Formats: sequence, structure tokens, C-alpha cells
Amino acid sequence: MCLAVPGRIVSIAEADGVPMAEVDFGGVRKDVCLQYVPDATAGEYVVVHVGFAIQVLDEESARQTLANFEKMGILEEEFGEVPR
Repeated sequence: MCLAVPGRIVSIAEADGVPMAEVDFGGVRKDVCLQYVPDATAGEYVVVHVGFAIQVLDEESARQTLANFEKMGILEEEFGEVPR
């Protein structure tokens, strides 16, 4: 399954002229393209689908979604073993 998953931006950098971020998904960190949300900042939550941040999300909504995904085992399905 391939979902859009919320994560928190840890840091932002540019790679070959493309805005990129390190995003934390509840302990799993991935590099994510910020091309679609170039105004996103470190500390904000973004919804990520197939490596692209597609929307900025408020923290409460992100935390609720992550908690629900964890209860359903979806985070493990998407990322493998998720640190606790």
C-alpha cells in the first residue's frame, strides 16, 4: 500500500536547485522533495506521498493521523520496523 503519511520536517537543504527536507515519520527519517510546498519550514508537518511533500499540516492533525496509522500497523507496512 502506498499512503500519504504526515511527518515533521527536521531540516531543509537544496539539492541541484530542488528544495529537499529530512522528514521524521515517528522515528523513521526520510529525504523528501519540497517542490510542491516550497514555503514549508523546519518544525512544520507535511503530508508526504511517494517522496514528495504535497501539503503542510497542523501538528494536532498530524499527530492524530500518525497515532491512528500506528494502531492499524500502517507505519510498519510503509516503513518496515518503526522505532518505539
